[in-house]
Amino acid sequence: MKGGKRPIQAVATWARRQPPKIKVFLAVASAMAALVFLRMIVHDHDNLFAAAEAVHALGISVLIYKLTKEKTCAGLSLKSQELTALFLAVRLYCSFVMEFDIHTLLDSATLVTTLWVIYMIRFNLKSSYMEDKDNFKIYYVVIPCAVLSFLIHPTTQHHVLNRIFWAFCVYLEAVSVLPQLRVMQNTKIVEPFTAHYVFALGVARFLSCAHWLLQVLDTRGRLLTALGYGLWPSMVLLSEIVQTFILADFCYYYVKSIFGGQLVLRLPSGVV
Repeated sequence: MKGGKRPIQAVATWARRQPPKIKVFLAVASAMAALVFLRMIVHDHDNLFAAAEAVHALGISVLIYKLTKEKTCAGLSLKSQELTALFLAVRLYCSFVMEFDIHTLLDSATLVTTLWVIYMIRFNLKSSYMEDKDNFKIYYVVIPCAVLSFLIHPTTQHHVLNRIFWAFCVYLEAVSVLPQLRVMQNTKIVEPFTAHYVFALGVARFLSCAHWLLQVLDTRGRLLTALGYGLWPSMVLLSEIVQTFILADFCYYYVKSIFGGQLVLRLPSGVV
């Protein structure tokens, strides 16, 4: 077993010692290789979106288990959950007035679960909530997302206010995990269930990003023009990529920790 771990640890150690530019190159190359692999084995790329939703649901299930069985919310960011509830509520409104589909039902279920998590953290498990560690100022992301949504939003035939709301939820979703990363940065030690939950978010967002990128490639860019004109199509794609790379560093250390047989994830300085 130890012999199987040594090559992985050797590669991880080598990668960690590389300068920042090389690390960025390796991350981009790995992401491109993963996209090529997915394109080869997944013929219907809509299945990637379904897989993203399934992994996200799995992450939420882990979170529910942590809150109900472990009876603690230590390591969780209330502010991340509140940002998640905010963009889901806005997106649900947009879904009802713009395009009601299966995603509306999925978002409804996710919003209900998120509100339950917020209730548990605020009331039932308040004594274990690390308020001093959850110190990210949410207006640092809410205000810029609101301003950006006024400047760059869809160019469809819907009412302009609905288009601005839609852009706002796209931008806010991309950065909603930042308070959770701040909590983990402050504590440096991430217990297993929180680590599993955040890793599931990272995998789900990578699959969602892969779905968008492969759809653009398959349609030879026609998908972007279908979203409208101007900067909006590019901003949608950029938001998907940002969501993925925000969590990439954490996912790297998570995988390294799992292969190293560590139950508790210890983050070095400067991570997330």
